[in-house]
Amino acid sequence: MSNSTVLSVNTLLNKAVKTLNLTSLGQEKSAGKTNCHQQVDSNEPENIKVESARIESIELQATDDKYLSIKDKMLGHHLMTNYQPHLLHYAIKGIGCLPTPVLESLVDYLNGPNSKQYMHVDAHLRLILAINGKLKTPLHLVEMTELRKRFATDAVAMQAPKVWQQASDNLFSNIKPFAKKGESSIRWQDKTIANADDGDMTLRCYQKRANATGFGFKKAQQHNPDETVLLFFHGGGFCIGDINTHHEFCHAVCEQTGWPVVSVDYRLAPEHPAPTALRDCIAAYAWLAEHCQSLGALPSRIVLAGDSAGGGLSTMIAQQIISPSKDAWCDLGAEGQKTFDILQRLPYPMAQMPLYPVTDIETDYPSWELYGEGLLLDHADVAVFDAACLENSPLPRQHVLTSPMLGDNRQICPTYIVAAELDVLRDEAFAYASQLKDYGVAVQTYTVVGAPHGFIHFMSVHAALEQETKHIINGFARFVREVIRTQALLTA
Repeated sequence: MSNSTVLSVNTLLNKAVKTLNLTSLGQEKSAGKTNCHQQVDSNEPENIKVESARIESIELQATDDKYLSIKDKMLGHHLMTNYQPHLLHYAIKGIGCLPTPVLESLVDYLNGPNSKQYMHVDAHLRLILAINGKLKTPLHLVEMTELRKRFATDAVAMQAPKVWQQASDNLFSNIKPFAKKGESSIRWQDKTIANADDGDMTLRCYQKRANATGFGFKKAQQHNPDETVLLFFHGGGFCIGDINTHHEFCHAVCEQTGWPVVSVDYRLAPEHPAPTALRDCIAAYAWLAEHCQSLGALPSRIVLAGDSAGGGLSTMIAQQIISPSKDAWCDLGAEGQKTFDILQRLPYPMAQMPLYPVTDIETDYPSWELYGEGLLLDHADVAVFDAACLENSPLPRQHVLTSPMLGDNRQICPTYIVAAELDVLRDEAFAYASQLKDYGVAVQTYTVVGAPHGFIHFMSVHAALEQETKHIINGFARFVREVIRTQALLTA
């Protein structure tokens, strides 16, 4: 399928906005003047910057030589013009401000789910599901490259613009009286390390800045009171997603907890089938164990997290670091032996937080039939991702390194499991939690009622899911701090 026929939601909205001439509000009407779209943060993903530049060029060609007065600019100012690449964020968030009867009418018009079908889902989220249902096209392996581009564009476009604004490194910005209200306190930097096969792999490292309290001229120190660092693995069926698509969530974890966060851009299937992603993420863990002190963390206080496929990677990494299976790694020959040798010398993770994780690739749980159609992840999606990841794998389908429930989880680290109620994977998350509890592992399970698979992508556009995401992050922080206290008592 060509680029011209595969449109992202963000592209469609941009076309609609241009047609309605909404982008002209609050802008200088002169091709010779600097347009506000040129202020896009340099940290924006390249696909977003390119799309913004294209729209800017179209708009400048349509302008005349007249200028708006200061009064007109003030009256016409609109946030959407300042953050054109995040149009999808404002569109979805703005829809939520409509009266409930209007939302219900739109849901009905699109033949979306009603309140009887999903009792705990408000009209705003049901409208999002209805729109997704209309725009969604069947996935095929030959479209994986285009799917990655579309998902990357839409996922970033839904994120709040503020999370792409780096904390200032200006000397005066670190002094409390000079700090701007609402200014980000998070800085991040991309680092290149070796993946499992000695190629390049990107990690994004987030740190929280601690503001100075007075008029001193010392640069702000990084803020990590728990000496803890979180290693994050993005979701996307092992086939799509990257460090940009999950930037907002990692930013939020760092902001709320004060912990540094390291996000891993592991290789994707079908070009790199299982267990390539697992091996890459183990390489990232090994790098972090060696360098975590530069982030103000201890090697004994590495915690893991990931959503969906990334949640499955979290469970597999915790399992294989704590109880590595030599026979399983030998099935991969010399490459497997290399990874097994690395596992032998790694410090154990302190805790993990898998979010709506993949834990069992074979068993048909009740949620598979209940929520396999009409939501953000359906049977057909799972089948495509499954085939991409496993068909060309050197391992058999039922293998310790592809299904976390098959491995040795008896000594796994304390685990905080998050499940989504309206998720085809919900019950395998529960089954994993039940297995750990039977082994006596410290486990806490939290279910987000009325949420579909992938809900963290809506954390800044849907009010209830924003609160739920904040609650989850705070809950995991409390869970980890309790683990720290317990370990301190045991070693005292």
